[in-house]
Amino acid sequence: MKIVTVDEMRELERRSAEEGTTVSMLMDNAGLAFAQEVRRWRGDIHGCLILVLIGPGNNGGDGLVAARHLHDWGASVFLYLCTPRPENDPNLRLALERKIPFKSASEDPKLEDLKRVLDSAELVVDAVLGTGRSRPLEGTMKKVLEAVGLAREARSKLTIFALDLPTGLDADTGAVDHACLPSDITVTLAHPKPGLFVSPGAEKVGKLVVADIGIPPHLAQDIRVELMTPEWAARVLPKRPIWSHKGSFGKVLAVVGSINYVGAAYLACEAAARAGAGLVTLAIPRSLHPILAAKLTEVTYLPLPEWEPGVIHPDAIKDLGPCLNEYEVLLVGCGIGQHTATQELLRSLLFPGFPSMPRMVLDADALGILAKSARWWQRFEGEAVLTPHPGEMSRLRNISVREVQQERFRVAKEASSLWKKVVALKGAYTIVASPDGRLLVSPFANPGLASAGTGDVLAGTVVGLMAQGLPSFESAACGVYLHAAAGEKVRERLGDAGMLASDLLEALPLTMKGLKER
Repeated sequence: MKIVTVDEMRELERRSAEEGTTVSMLMDNAGLAFAQEVRRWRGDIHGCLILVLIGPGNNGGDGLVAARHLHDWGASVFLYLCTPRPENDPNLRLALERKIPFKSASEDPKLEDLKRVLDSAELVVDAVLGTGRSRPLEGTMKKVLEAVGLAREARSKLTIFALDLPTGLDADTGAVDHACLPSDITVTLAHPKPGLFVSPGAEKVGKLVVADIGIPPHLAQDIRVELMTPEWAARVLPKRPIWSHKGSFGKVLAVVGSINYVGAAYLACEAAARAGAGLVTLAIPRSLHPILAAKLTEVTYLPLPEWEPGVIHPDAIKDLGPCLNEYEVLLVGCGIGQHTATQELLRSLLFPGFPSMPRMVLDADALGILAKSARWWQRFEGEAVLTPHPGEMSRLRNISVREVQQERFRVAKEASSLWKKVVALKGAYTIVASPDGRLLVSPFANPGLASAGTGDVLAGTVVGLMAQGLPSFESAACGVYLHAAAGEKVRERLGDAGMLASDLLEALPLTMKGLKER
């Protein structure tokens, strides 16, 4: 499912008109699709009082069409015109022909009629401003939105539906006006917009629904930013032929864990196995081997020499280097620590690497060590997936965390292009970027995943998929999807507080099973 900017959406509408689906037809389709979503949510809408806020442009026109259908299906609809509509507006005329009651804000200076309807309305439709908003909310429009917001605070059962996006939210950047009206459900039209997945805008969206309005799908085929969907994930999942053996699904070598982060090694290796890798070998400081061998019974081991207890010695490169060609994928970083000996080992491993270097996933401490290495990407030639959280990305790019979070799409794309590596910028709505400019965006935002160890599970999931032969970009994106979808399964069972990283491990194969059975 493509994610489009405002300019791209306008271009799609223009090209759609050239092919015979005019703006008027798109408006009719949009209003009907939105009304259908309202009815799907509410069920029987007979007698349901619905307040529809109408703005000045196409978004208001979509709202008028939706109001007409809701009225025809038996709802009690009240139109509130935040600004005047054109005198020859056909959709307003059709609404008035049905005798749908309405009020203009210009005739309601103290908003008394608006507040009266709000007192008994069950649902408010925000059709004030859509993707074309470019000015601050002020005057009457601002007062109307603030009044609705106050009513929503006073009556928790008052539901707000946004048509395309909440008024006051910038569709491209996710920036919001102070008067932006938070929505319970946002029905975005044709394609989701980037701002719906970037804070603070994402916090105003509520549940996101994408409505088809009749724009021919082929018109968007060249757009390179997409939202991950269950259908996409099911197509990408590695196949499991019945005649397979463990060698069919690849071997993972994991250089992870240290004295302070034994759990990271467990979580990453177990996730790789749960994601379907045929064999996982854990390269671990020798003194930690007994601890992890008691926990990870399906994993094989490569005990490594130590600088001190629980810290790998730089000379371990002599053990690692000769066996790299035996593995399809190398995982480095989860809990290895930032000791100077560890830094020396990693630089020996990556700069310039070995002739038989497998594909890699670099996470956590490996990224921290890279960030301390000047222009590391010019010396690191191997094919790899990097999985930074916002803090790690800020250090790798020498920019603020705030800039990372406000410009997530741009930052992920530029980092991948500069480094020539696949990048998974973690967080709510994780973004996976390819050096060729493709971006895939996770549809999930789960605060339950904001706990220690979940990143280790993600890294292991990605490396497990890579071992089975998936390309790096697809492995990273599918791993992100499976990890987050497993998190949703756990949240359904436990809630979003108290979820542990280890809870995801059993949910991973169940998530894959569910996708295959769709």
